[in-house]
Amino acid sequence: MFEGLFQFLFKYRPVVFERGELAFDAPWPIALVLLAGAAAALPAVVIYTRPQARLRTPDRALLAGLRLAVLGILVFCLARPMLVIATVVPQQNFLGILIDDSRSMQIADEGEQPRSEFIHETFGPEGSELVAALGDRFKLRFFRFSETVQRLGDVGELTFTGRRTDLARALDAARRELAAVPLAGLVLITDGADNADAPLTEILLQLAAGRVPVHTVGLGAQRFAKDIALERVATPRTVLQGSSVAVDLTVAHSGFGGETVRLTVEDAGRIVSAQDVRLPGEGETAPVRVHFTANEVGPRLFRFRAAAQPGEAVSQNNVLEALVFVDSGERKILYFEGEPRFEVKFVRRAIADDENLRVVVLQRTAENKFYRIGVDDPSELAGGFPKVREELFRYDGLILGSVEASFFTHDQLGMITEFVGQRGGGLLALGGRHAFARGGYAGTPLAEALPIVLDSDASSDGGSFFAEVKVGLTPYGRGHPVTQLAEDVESSEARWKELPELSMLNPLREVKPGASTLLTGRAADLSDPLVVLAHQRYGRGRAMAFPVQDSWLWQMHADIPVDDMTHETFWRQLLRWLVSGVTDRVAVTSSLDRVERGAPVTITAEVSDSGYIRLNGAEVVANVTTPGGLEREVPMEWTVERDGEYRASFLAEEDGLYEVRVQAQQAGVPLGSAESYVQAGDLQTEYFDAEMRASLLERIADETGGRFYTPATIGTLPEDVSFTESGTTVHEERDLWDMPVLFLMLVGLIAAEWGYRRQRGLA
Repeated sequence: MFEGLFQFLFKYRPVVFERGELAFDAPWPIALVLLAGAAAALPAVVIYTRPQARLRTPDRALLAGLRLAVLGILVFCLARPMLVIATVVPQQNFLGILIDDSRSMQIADEGEQPRSEFIHETFGPEGSELVAALGDRFKLRFFRFSETVQRLGDVGELTFTGRRTDLARALDAARRELAAVPLAGLVLITDGADNADAPLTEILLQLAAGRVPVHTVGLGAQRFAKDIALERVATPRTVLQGSSVAVDLTVAHSGFGGETVRLTVEDAGRIVSAQDVRLPGEGETAPVRVHFTANEVGPRLFRFRAAAQPGEAVSQNNVLEALVFVDSGERKILYFEGEPRFEVKFVRRAIADDENLRVVVLQRTAENKFYRIGVDDPSELAGGFPKVREELFRYDGLILGSVEASFFTHDQLGMITEFVGQRGGGLLALGGRHAFARGGYAGTPLAEALPIVLDSDASSDGGSFFAEVKVGLTPYGRGHPVTQLAEDVESSEARWKELPELSMLNPLREVKPGASTLLTGRAADLSDPLVVLAHQRYGRGRAMAFPVQDSWLWQMHADIPVDDMTHETFWRQLLRWLVSGVTDRVAVTSSLDRVERGAPVTITAEVSDSGYIRLNGAEVVANVTTPGGLEREVPMEWTVERDGEYRASFLAEEDGLYEVRVQAQQAGVPLGSAESYVQAGDLQTEYFDAEMRASLLERIADETGGRFYTPATIGTLPEDVSFTESGTTVHEERDLWDMPVLFLMLVGLIAAEWGYRRQRGLA
C-alpha cells in the first residue's frame, strides 16, 4: 500500500529513487534559470516586506514564504530534473536463482500449504508471470542448495529433503560458477534457517566488493502460531554406571502458555524418566531439570521428548538426543583421616557394594603411625600420605578428613591443589576438629581450591564452636544429582526434611564467587544458615566442602529405620559425582557427539606423563571403528597450540555409532589409551529454529545492495533487479518535473495563500 501511494505521488517506485542519481537537463543554463527565479521572487519579497497597515509581521512572513515556495517549485520544474539510473541490457546479463531444497521447505505454516508450494507455483514447469518477466530481461541460471549446491535444470528435480541449510556455501558456489559471465545479481529463495557452521560475513564482503546484489525472498512465518521445541539439552558426556544423572533442558513454545506438556526420557525405547512441565507465558522459555539413573553400560543414546500437541506447526523439534557414555570402570579414591572416628567406617560401608567406587583409607593412629585399608599392595601408602605427584595422581579422588594443615609440607599442600587443578581430580574436604580454618588451612595453597571462604571460620576460637544443624536443600541443590534421595524431586525434598540433625565444628558461612551451595544447616541459636555442602570448579577438576563430622547419624540415629538407605544413597552419589569426568593420562574428546552423515568429526587427545605433565613428543594414533565394523587408523598430530594436545579428523560417512580409540606411546613405552564415541545420523536440524529469519535475509540484502521480498511483494522483483550497476548496463533518464506531487504542491500552496488572504480580509 505504501509503495503504491509513493508511486502515485512521485511517478516511480521507491527503488528507482534508491538506485538513481539526481540530474538536471534544462534547455537553458542552470544559472540563468536561477537568475530568472530570483527576479520573479523579488517583487513578492518587496511587496511583503514593505510595511502595510493591514498586514502584521507574521502575516507578511507567511505570505512571502508561500509565494516563494510556489516560485521555487516552478524553478525546479524549469530546470528539468531527472533521475539517471543504470538498467540492464535485455538478454545480455545472467541472473542466478538459488532455491532452498532442504526439509524446512516442507513445513506448512502459511495457509496450511507447505513452503515448497510457492516454489512449485512460481518456478514450476508451466512457468509464471514472474519467471517470464525475469526471462525477458536475463539469462536465468537455477541452483538447488541444502548442505550441497547443484545446478538445477528443472524445478521438478527438487526433493526438499536436504538435511541442512548452508547459505554461505550456496552463495559462494553460485558466485564462483557465474564469475566468468556478466552477472546482474543473485536471487536467494529460502526461509533463512541457516544451520551450518560457515560464517556469512566473508562471502557477503566478496559479493559486495564484486557489486553483485543478492535479492532475498523469505518463505514461511516469522513466528509459528503454535509450536513446542526443545532448544537445548545439557548432559555429561560420561557417567558411572548406576549414577543419578541430572539433565538441564530448555523448552520453548508459542501459543501454549499456561498449558502442561509431558516430558519423557528414553533409553533405547525404554522410558527412564517422565514428568509434566507447565509452560510459562508467551515469549518465555521453561528451564527444566530431569533426573534418571544410567544403568546400561556403554554409549547410550538418550532421547528427550516433549509430547506433540494438537495444532503444532512442527513436531520434529519436540525431540532431542544426547550421547552419554555409561562407564562401568572403577574409580579409586584416597581417604586420608587424621584421627580415628566413625565417619571412616560408615563411608566405607556406604560404598561397599558399589562396583564403580573403591575407597582406600589412610588413617593416622599416632605420630607417624598409619593404618591402611583397601590398598593394592604392601608398598602402597607405606610412607604415609603421598609425597610425590606420581603417587597421589594415581587416584581419581581425594577425601581429607580431620587433619591439620601443619601435618603437610608446603609442597604437599601445593601438590593437593595441583591434583585438582592440573590432574583434574575431585577433592572433598570434611569437617572436624582439625579441618578448614580451625585446622590452620587459611592462607595455604589448598585454601585457593576450596569453594568456601575460610576467613569466616575463626581459627582461634579455642575449639568453642559447636552447633547441631538441621540440614536443608538450597534451590540449586533441589535438583542436583548429589542430593537426590528419591526417584522424584518432591519425594527427595520431603526425605531431606525428615533427616536428623548433624553436628558442626566449623562455622562456614560464605562461599566464593562462582561456587554453588547445595545444602545449608540451621541451628536454633544461630541467625544465619551455615554452609553444609558446596562445590566449585577449580582448573580441570572440582572441589567440595562438607563440613559436618557425623553424617553417619543418617544411618545410626534412633529415628532412622534399619533398612533405610539414605546414608548409602547420599555417599554413593556424592563420591560418584566427585570423580565424574576424571580422566586418565590419555584423554580424548570429539568436537561433537552427534553429527549428520558425511560431516567431519574432529577428535582431540591430551597426553600426559605419570605426573600429569603434558607430553609433546608422543606417538598418538586414533583407531576409528565404523558402524559397519571397518577399522581405520588415523595418525594424530601435535597441535602446537597447547602442550600435550593432539588432533585429527575423519568423515562420518555412514549412519550409526563410531568408536574412536586413541593410543599413545613414547619411545616404544605405552602411555595409555582412551575411547570416545560419535553417533552419525539424522539430526532433524532443519526443523529447529525453522521460522523465517527475516532479519538475516534483510542483512544479506542490505550488505550486498539487494532487496528483501516475501511472496506478497515478489511481483516487483523483475523490475528491481533490472536497476543495477552489475553486468552489462545502460543509463536511462527519467523525468521528474511532471511528478503529480509537484502539481499537488503547487495547487496546495496557491490555495493556502488565497485562503489565508481571504481569512485575513486581504482578498
